[in-house]
Amino acid sequence: MEKVSVIVPIYNAGKKLNKCIDSILNQTYKNIEVILVNDRSTDNSLKICEKYKSIDDRIILINKKNEGSIQARKTGIDNSSGDYIMFVDADDWVDNNIVSIMYDELKKYKCDIVVSNSYKVFSNRAFIKKTIRIITLKRKNYM
Repeated sequence: MEKVSVIVPIYNAGKKLNKCIDSILNQTYKNIEVILVNDRSTDNSLKICEKYKSIDDRIILINKKNEGSIQARKTGIDNSSGDYIMFVDADDWVDNNIVSIMYDELKKYKCDIVVSNSYKVFSNRAFIKKTIRIITLKRKNYM
């Protein structure tokens, strides 16, 4: 089973971070590493990350100077050891099957990039669904 590195760029996400990290750690696909890149948050985000790091050895915690989410993602990539990389924003949460589903789609279509469905949630009642896209760069097939 190939390893998936899940990279979470974090900046002042303390109010939603527990839900995000829990959703990643509870994946049905277990061969993951979770790279939490704290971009010098000024709230309790670092303490939350440290708590999770102390209870799950799949977590890598990087605390760096504030340079924005793009640089935080690059830092996560530089420190990853997975065969594949997935990004999750710190204020989001994911379905517990998302890594497995995306991995299966990646293998099924032999593609380079898989972008999953997402939902915009409003007050835990209404949501808007955005559709999945599979991008195959090797064969120049874009869906």
